[in-house]
Amino acid sequence: MRETDSADLSNDVVKTERVVMINKKILKSINNLPAFPATVQKASELIGNPDYSITELVNVIQYDQAITANVLRMCNSVYFGVRYKIFTLREAVAYLGRENLHRLIQAAGTSRFYKKVKGYYLEATRLWEHSVGVALMSRILAKKIYGQEDLKLFTTGLLHDIGKVVLGEYVHESFQEIMDLVSNQGYSFLEAEEKVIGINHAEVGGEITRLWEFPMEMTEAITYHHRPDLIKRGDDTIPWLIYLADQACLMMGIGGGEDGLAYRGLGEVIDKFGLCQRDIEECIVLLLEDFESAKELVNLVESGEI
Repeated sequence: MRETDSADLSNDVVKTERVVMINKKILKSINNLPAFPATVQKASELIGNPDYSITELVNVIQYDQAITANVLRMCNSVYFGVRYKIFTLREAVAYLGRENLHRLIQAAGTSRFYKKVKGYYLEATRLWEHSVGVALMSRILAKKIYGQEDLKLFTTGLLHDIGKVVLGEYVHESFQEIMDLVSNQGYSFLEAEEKVIGINHAEVGGEITRLWEFPMEMTEAITYHHRPDLIKRGDDTIPWLIYLADQACLMMGIGGGEDGLAYRGLGEVIDKFGLCQRDIEECIVLLLEDFESAKELVNLVESGEI
């Protein structure tokens, strides 16, 4: 064996050992994450029933002070167009309706995980902003394509990049190495993460939601939100909608970090849903309007109140 071959082999062994060690740390970080809020899970189960009881829902939410405070604050925001000041949780629950309640409770419960994000040259507020944008865009697309939205879509959009919260530290340590693969060797950011760290942020997000015992379609949508074409079984509607919403927000610069558009585009998504360029443009206009009105959702992380 040539000396250079021996050196290359030695470097590969060292890199493999480092990847194994990092993956053990990542697994530990995932296991150390707080549980997904029980209040949000229980409230979502109740709202999933069109005949839910307002009294029962109030009794579930009221014991989580952070969620209660933020539901009231957002209920009184411009986004929901309340004509008079709402002071009680019961009034808010009665006024908002099923879909709005679901969005508010999910946002209030989910934003607490976005307080600290290292790596990706992206502040927590920007990552949350992007997540809100994807959640809003996914429901706009669903209404455009199907005439209605699946309640699971909004939550999936909010959490599609949750893996970055855990993986950010390791990306931060290896950022230049990752970007060299992207800039000089034609890797997508996802492929570069896998090469350097041994796992990508989408897979980490999938592991987190498995730990939280989310429905399979949500976990798969998060795991494959950059590559929905890799899903070979079951209904892949949610993954493709999240992918399209994510791509639209990245193109618009909503909360994108240094990874930005360093991902592989999948041209077949437009044909899959029977959309044309005009449809996408109309959805983007709606998103811009929706996003401007939804500043209270973005400010959940900015305010530091959760």
